[in-house]
Amino acid sequence: MVTLNGYLIFAAALFSIGLFGVLARKNAVAILMGVELMLNAVNINLVAFWRYNPATITGQVFAVMVFAVSAAEVAVGLALVISLYRRKNSVAADEIDLMKW
Repeated sequence: MVTLNGYLIFAAALFSIGLFGVLARKNAVAILMGVELMLNAVNINLVAFWRYNPATITGQVFAVMVFAVSAAEVAVGLALVISLYRRKNSVAADEIDLMKW
């Protein structure tokens, strides 16, 4: 049986991989994937804490809300990436200077 510490260590590792993906990648799609990994790590934490304290279903409700935010983030993020690609013919994050004066 997996203990709470096991879930927390797994979620911390997943969050760290996502953070590394956000900070180290130059591709905008890879950055979005890193953000998704971090949101999934948060979901694992929420459900793990609910699993070991099932008095209320708040962990599951928060996880569903994070899924909704994640879906909205993907939709907006991919729309921005497609718009960036149409303007610059590249999805490199260091070339995003459209809002500079």
